[in-house]
Amino acid sequence: MLNVKRVVLRSRPGKNGHPVPENFSVEEIIKSTELKEGQVLVRTVFLSVDPYMRCRMNDDTGADYLLPWRLEECVDGGGVGVVEASKNQALSVGTTVTSFNWPWQTYDVMDGSLLQKVDPEMVDGHLSYVLGAVGMPGLTALLGVREKGHVIPGRQQTMVISGAAGACGSIAGQIGRLDGCERVVGICGSDQKCQALVTELGFTAGINYKKGDVCSALREHCPTGIDIYFDNVGGPISDAVISQMNPGGHVILCGQISQYNKDVPYPPPLSEDTQEALRCKNITRERFVVLNYMEKHEEGLMQLSRWVKTGQIKVLETVVNGLENMGEAFCSMMTGGNMGKQVVKISD
Repeated sequence: MLNVKRVVLRSRPGKNGHPVPENFSVEEIIKSTELKEGQVLVRTVFLSVDPYMRCRMNDDTGADYLLPWRLEECVDGGGVGVVEASKNQALSVGTTVTSFNWPWQTYDVMDGSLLQKVDPEMVDGHLSYVLGAVGMPGLTALLGVREKGHVIPGRQQTMVISGAAGACGSIAGQIGRLDGCERVVGICGSDQKCQALVTELGFTAGINYKKGDVCSALREHCPTGIDIYFDNVGGPISDAVISQMNPGGHVILCGQISQYNKDVPYPPPLSEDTQEALRCKNITRERFVVLNYMEKHEEGLMQLSRWVKTGQIKVLETVVNGLENMGEAFCSMMTGGNMGKQVVKISD
């Protein structure tokens, strides 16, 4: 038997409500460590908090591939950990493993077939990268740019990324630069983040949407217009970007974090002016779901690993310690409190 701490969903945000740490609570349970054939006991090392999780706080996520979190039950999401005991021939003690549906708890008995092995060498020993740059956010950035961005080296294209200092946006901008965009401009919520985009990640410029006029800043930093827009936020920022896009441009519709607290369908409806701009300029805007490209995940992770290990992609991270801070970390991430990928360290 083992004392286990876990996070449960105590309540859902109200209609059009913002999540608060009090929606979550930590409880202790006594868990049997007896294993059935094929099972393993895992110790959690890192857990992920991501914008899509806001949809899982609702009764209806609005997406057929996402199940809602159930009240009074343990929350789950991306996680990485180590096998402590095993009755699974493929997973020996000490193996590092990951899952997209890892429970928010310190230990768990899991079906080994639902876990993926992790080679720590792929992330240069940084296990948290499995949840970020060399994980689902990194794949979302890579495949979003490659499948929907239509970057053509030598065409002197300009790419704009909203939510550019987040887990996905910070990688997407670097991939746009590596793939051949002439200008890569990031939109984020602080001068510190803008500076990091330029000095650490190689963006051409950063725009702080909380200061000054976004439209004017876009005209200044995108003098030849915008060809590719990696959209993580939606709302007025996306309206401003799309209004300055060139004919035949491409919107990579990755996320709409500014709209997740509103009771609207996904993707949220666009203003008439924005719809007209998309029509008149023949701009493509297709929803991107990384899970639709499973056959490209393995190759994509290898590419991301190479870039990270050679320093061609820099990784920004915000690390919070302790399972008891999961709710705080999630709510902070939802309001832009993170720089790069937000993870919570559970154990060494």
